Amino acid sequence: MHVIFRTLLTLLRARRRPPLSPWETSTVTLRALPTDIDIAMHINNGQYFSLFDLGRFDLMARAGLWRRMRELGWSPVVQAEQITFRKSVTFLTRFEIHTRMLGMDEKSIYFEQRVVVDGEIYVRAHIAARLLSGSGPVTNEQILDEIRGLGHETPADLDVGEELRRWRESAALPSSRKPAPNVW
Repeated sequence: MHVIFRTLLTLLRARRRPPLSPWETSTVTLRALPTDIDIAMHINNGQYFSLFDLGRFDLMARAGLWRRMRELGWSPVVQAEQITFRKSVTFLTRFEIHTRMLGMDEKSIYFEQRVVVDGEIYVRAHIAARLLSGSGPVTNEQILDEIRGLGHETPADLDVGEELRRWRESAALPSSRKPAPNVW
């Protein structure tokens, strides 16, 4: 909830920005606010994931997917995230979040997101997400049908490659229907 106002603002601004294909790169410009930083006066490592939500919302809204997902009762959920830090974004620094959908595997939609300052990558993350409906996970076929229904072409190759696939599989916890005892 700590970025709820930024989320609403991002969704409102997306309506006035040029439309995108879901396969294009979205760029959102932000500034490191007091609510983003920690005692070291740079964006807190955990805050990046909340800020990355803004980039995914912008991409989905500008591609028409956000409205359509809401109509269908689909909700996006993150399955796994990995992040690498190169440089710190300090208090009041202006930065961009670049978001690109990489592709899919049988369980997830993959995104790469970057924090960019003056054209230089400071932080990079990969996110594996799913769409859920009231009856469970939404299939890739359903997702791609809706993307095509919005008038977007689908790339011939949506494979994300073995490295990202292995990462998601190795980071996965057991299904919510299976036990996951807290044993060290």
